[in-house]
Amino acid sequence: MNQRFKNVLEGVPQACPPIWFMRQAGRYHSHYQSLKKNRSFMELCKDPRLAAETALGPIEDFDFDIAILFSDLLFPLEAMGMGLRYDPGPILDRKLDGELMKSLRSPDEAISFLEFQKEAVIETRAKLGDDKSLIGFVGGPWTLFSYAVEGRHQGALQKTKKEFSLFDHFQKEFLMPLLKKNIQLQFDGGAEIVMVLDTAAGELSPDFFQNHLASYMTELATAFPNKLGFYTKGIAPAFYNSSNFEKDPWAGFGFDHRIDFKEVL
Repeated sequence: MNQRFKNVLEGVPQACPPIWFMRQAGRYHSHYQSLKKNRSFMELCKDPRLAAETALGPIEDFDFDIAILFSDLLFPLEAMGMGLRYDPGPILDRKLDGELMKSLRSPDEAISFLEFQKEAVIETRAKLGDDKSLIGFVGGPWTLFSYAVEGRHQGALQKTKKEFSLFDHFQKEFLMPLLKKNIQLQFDGGAEIVMVLDTAAGELSPDFFQNHLASYMTELATAFPNKLGFYTKGIAPAFYNSSNFEKDPWAGFGFDHRIDFKEVL
């Protein structure tokens, strides 16, 4: 494990923080562009060797402290049988409703579809120096529900909010069990920390978050004590300062430029 990253997780003061970026391998980088020139994004994600090569490019070129699994947060929805394509952004072929939920693959059936992520973590870890850390990630409950209902992430997610009656059943019967298996699969491959990226939750009010989403976040955190990080876009500091999050064994939280760090430290 990278020592600077370990210090952050353990709360040890240090002069220089570890450096990593959430979209570390991507369009800005010539290494990524050369790999994608004759391959689709889906190929880069689902071929473990290529996923590792993509993830390692920024480490080799910029000496970042931490590598990140190269993948996509929507693959659990594809694993359930919702279809997934990129044109160029992600689009689900089947949108969630009461009828579709009757035909979705169970978490036990769906998890085998995600084995390529474990293999990608193994490949990345095998080529990563001992002084570098490796994190994985999954999509958060609200973000994945939003994609499932809308088919893509766009606008104010009005349809997602209108279809909220589907939320709890979808979470309890399908998504949460699969996310736990997906997280464990990445840990089994060698990830040190897994980030829960719930970017769409930034659309929610603090009250809605606390009343409808916080319990699912607590469920994930307590299933993997001190092993998960949590991030969403522009989320109010009140979310992090709530009793739900204070008592949860999170490894840490991510904040973006819309948050005053003095409010959350």
